[in-house]
Amino acid sequence: MPTIEFKNLVRQFGRVTVLEDLNLSVGDGEFLVLLGPSGCGKTTLLNLLAGLLEVTAGTITIGGRDVTDLDPKDRGLAMVFQSYALYPTKTVRGNLKFGLSAQRLDRAEIERRVLWAARLLRIEELLDRRPAQLSGGQRQRVAIGRALVKNVDVFLFDEPLSNLDAKLRTEMRLEIKKLHHDLKKTVVYVTHDQVEAMTMATRIAVMDGGVIQQIGTPDEIYDRPANLFVARFVGSPPMNVLAARIELTGNRVVAQHEPTGVEMDLSDYAFAQRPESGRTVLVGLRPEHFSIGKPNGSQPAAVFDLPLRYSEKTGSDGTAFLAAADDLLAVRVDHSQIGGLRDGAAVRAMFPRDRFNVFDAGTRQRI
Repeated sequence: MPTIEFKNLVRQFGRVTVLEDLNLSVGDGEFLVLLGPSGCGKTTLLNLLAGLLEVTAGTITIGGRDVTDLDPKDRGLAMVFQSYALYPTKTVRGNLKFGLSAQRLDRAEIERRVLWAARLLRIEELLDRRPAQLSGGQRQRVAIGRALVKNVDVFLFDEPLSNLDAKLRTEMRLEIKKLHHDLKKTVVYVTHDQVEAMTMATRIAVMDGGVIQQIGTPDEIYDRPANLFVARFVGSPPMNVLAARIELTGNRVVAQHEPTGVEMDLSDYAFAQRPESGRTVLVGLRPEHFSIGKPNGSQPAAVFDLPLRYSEKTGSDGTAFLAAADDLLAVRVDHSQIGGLRDGAAVRAMFPRDRFNVFDAGTRQRI
């Protein structure tokens, strides 16, 4: 299976530079997710790889072969689009066969591939139906099957689940992940949905403004975000961020949030370089790492006694939003506790010593 390399890639639309000097490697059999907000350049990058857009500068190689100027049909790729793009007058069987017509395969081989894909996707009983007779999830399976029958080593997915409801998205996430596990093909997958990225990817490339902000495994992206953008984009509810001033006392490193007077003990934090006293930093605290009432495990590094502004229940748990001066502090709360909280009442939220994320207030990079 081939390795994909983007080297010094540039894409411009007129005077607007969408991607600039982008470098990225996708390993053999990897499931790489391009994650980012709308307009960040992720779909543009996928279309450049597919050959649907021309490269302004730089090169793209697949398995060591330069494909920068090759036609899409010569790149050895198959693509699943955001829209199903099925032919309405053809049956499911006809849609699956259509992409094979130009490959000059004999009828037996075409039928073998169609039946193989249909069995894999569990759409055998749908082969004689037309798209109008299918549900959204069934149409998406047909679209994926149309890519599978091409028997290529690299599959591209452009937000394929965005048209499905929540239940179908969950089902199709599992289907696509199972396909990758069974086929062991290279996958490049575009999405703005962090849940899709975190549950399916072997690695994630987080993009913003045409620039790759961080590349890593889902755990690396979540636990050690490289900058404030990644920290806030990945996680729901988003990471809390409090501006604080560093104070050094002996071996202790404390960040003080002056509006509330809360001190956060950062002595156990793995700083790349010990910060100087008086420095302003941005301290990140994920909502799910708080505990309410009693600390979980060791002595907490920070204790917030703050009034409840409002709360949200989501069934299995909930989120309490505490008033931290001009900021709102989101705290994940167990379903057994959320019902006992009252608006305006003080809530004690404790944060553990080993879960802080600290960023420079100016560059917004991790420190």
